[in-house]
Amino acid sequence: MSRKHIAAIFAMLGLGVGIFWWEARNINFNSLVSTFKSLNYFWLAVAFLSILLSYGVEAMVLHTLLKKKEDRKFGWWEMYRIPLLQALFNAITPFSSGGQPAQLLGLMQSKIDGGRASSVLLMKFVIYQAMVLVNFIVAMLVSFNSVAKHFSGLATLIVFGMVIHVVTISFLLMIMYYYDFTKKMVQIILKPVLFFLKEEKRDRILQSAINSIDSFYKESLVLKQEKKKVVKASLLTIVQLFLYYFVVYFVLLALNCDHVNIIDVLVMHIMIVMIVSIFPIPGGSGGAEFSFKTLFAGFIPSSSGLILGMFLWRFITYYLGMFLGIIAVSKKPKIEQQVANKSMERKQ
Repeated sequence: MSRKHIAAIFAMLGLGVGIFWWEARNINFNSLVSTFKSLNYFWLAVAFLSILLSYGVEAMVLHTLLKKKEDRKFGWWEMYRIPLLQALFNAITPFSSGGQPAQLLGLMQSKIDGGRASSVLLMKFVIYQAMVLVNFIVAMLVSFNSVAKHFSGLATLIVFGMVIHVVTISFLLMIMYYYDFTKKMVQIILKPVLFFLKEEKRDRILQSAINSIDSFYKESLVLKQEKKKVVKASLLTIVQLFLYYFVVYFVLLALNCDHVNIIDVLVMHIMIVMIVSIFPIPGGSGGAEFSFKTLFAGFIPSSSGLILGMFLWRFITYYLGMFLGIIAVSKKPKIEQQVANKSMERKQ
């Protein structure tokens, strides 16, 4: 991990402390302590377990897309550490742009070919985005009218977030089904956009974009023939997402808010995810907290409970991933013996 990454971690932790201090500045400290003491620790533990299982199911998605018959057996830590690396680098880079390269490096540390790893991660990304969009559309059908009525400002952000996801998915589907047209379209669009750059840098960016399109297209051809893999990965991704969405519900139960409707809570959390995706600040810091406070104020009666709930939810879904990601960076998988054993099996 570079100094730049370490600085980004401290910057995001500092920003988080600043946000929570600002939100809690008018809250009586004794009231916060009293609310913390009255927590239902069973449900708090379930919330932590839910996010850990979410990472585990994401590792299963990766294993499903990656595994081939001729491969050696992948260790559990090899797969589990990849979502943790993603969580860390998503959390410290704008628009979560660092997650994909971090996962790629993690897989290459497991002696997996870079081209193959890159293609599989692209397909995992497509499936994830598609399932997020499906969940969001269902949530919109269930409760968007209510959200638009009571939170008109957030409704605009929610729609904007949906548009970004639709454009992303549409572009990736165009690569899969209209490959030549998409390549030409990207070149036509990028050339005027990059006009003011030096020719060498412009050509490098264009070539990188074309290479990414080629890589994704080649892997999409393979996975079109392995529909069972795609279906299994999609179903697992839905489970992964719901384990993540349920965290906020368990946090509310930990705050003794037993009256909440589980469907309403899940819908609200799905919409927060959509809002956070449009904030360029790493982890959507600021936007995530504002969305939580706005959407869940009606569920939590006390101001101290609302601030504590926001902190617990944010810690479990964001900061915990950062800390676990640091462990994943430092604890690389020991696979030399596994690779040697697999090589001996092939020779026999």
